[in-house]
Amino acid sequence: MKVVDSSGWLELFTDGPLADRYEEHLSDLSQVLTPMVVLYEVYKWIKRERSEEQALIAVAQIEKTRVVPVSGTLALTAADLSLEHHLAMADALVYATAVLHDAELITSDADFASLARVSYFAKPP
Repeated sequence: MKVVDSSGWLELFTDGPLADRYEEHLSDLSQVLTPMVVLYEVYKWIKRERSEEQALIAVAQIEKTRVVPVSGTLALTAADLSLEHHLAMADALVYATAVLHDAELITSDADFASLARVSYFAKPP
């Protein structure tokens, strides 16, 4: 299983320089977990920067994955990981989803770069 965070989905939807790398990880959506906070972040960003229509198209694609809601266990694990790794709340929820599901986190967010279970793709300068 894989967790692709907001940076990955946005690369894909905006055809960013790393879109091909993310597309490889998103070829089988049945193997992708999406934390609810990622759905929120992607929808908000695309609606703000592009349009509501494009945001809804993105949401429809993301909803083909297994969207993971915030449970008590996820929230407490995220809080512990936030304290341990100095992560912001949204990042902690994303990372906790990967940890609890024994999944690989795919990201371009430098806050995750040194953590276990993470495949980090640095954005080109």
